[in-house]
Amino acid sequence: MTVKQLSLPELVAACGELGITQVGLWREPVQEYGLDAAAKLVRDAGLTVTTLCRGGFLTAIEPGARAQALDDNRRAVDEAATLGTDTLVLVSGGLPAGSKDLHGARERIADALGELAPYAQDRGVRLAIEPLHPMYAADRCVVSTLAQALDLAERFPAHQVGVTVDTYHIWWDDQAPAQIARAGASGRIHTFQLADWTTPLPEGVLTGRGQIGDGSIDMREWLGHVEAAGYTGAIEVELFNDGLWARDGREVLEETASRFVTHVTG
Repeated sequence: MTVKQLSLPELVAACGELGITQVGLWREPVQEYGLDAAAKLVRDAGLTVTTLCRGGFLTAIEPGARAQALDDNRRAVDEAATLGTDTLVLVSGGLPAGSKDLHGARERIADALGELAPYAQDRGVRLAIEPLHPMYAADRCVVSTLAQALDLAERFPAHQVGVTVDTYHIWWDDQAPAQIARAGASGRIHTFQLADWTTPLPEGVLTGRGQIGDGSIDMREWLGHVEAAGYTGAIEVELFNDGLWARDGREVLEETASRFVTHVTG
């Protein structure tokens, strides 16, 4: 998504040129290119798919809508398995129209996980609940903190359900380091994502994620937290940013890789 202006073949080629060996994919471009063709494309290029994003949106009340959401998430699990990744990232969903019941929405997520987690396990896929910044609670994700995500995940075995740790969404939360340790102790950190916090936020706030190093987040500090919690998996950079999307995609990818070294691991 960081370089969504690139087609899948262009992305794969750019990764090869820049020595990038792992990539997190989103469902929409995979579906557009064709699932089996996409799986072959990345496999033939020697790329490892770290995660597939996204499943979720599990808060609907109406039975037909809930059934439709569950069916879509089963398809997402199948797509992840075909692509060779063991992790499907979940954005849980916002409040249904007219509802003000956050607790009820979160319980419906738990109910849905009860159906989806065994299905995913049978296909070698883990579900990773991603808490989103509270500004998205109404329309996109009623799970706003790692503590809330873990309260849901811990109802299930760790190999079935864990969490996504994304700096953009949790950097403000002084309880997040302790929750990262809590997640690590039970093996529930299923993926770690980076984006910086820059202001002013754009209208609609969805595309406000800043390039690494441009904002307020100490990336090394958060890397230290997840490493101390025992996480040794892939680190993804996921940027929703209209300015980046308007630029040459290969240049953005090269810049992102350079910023990663400078501000995260360097």
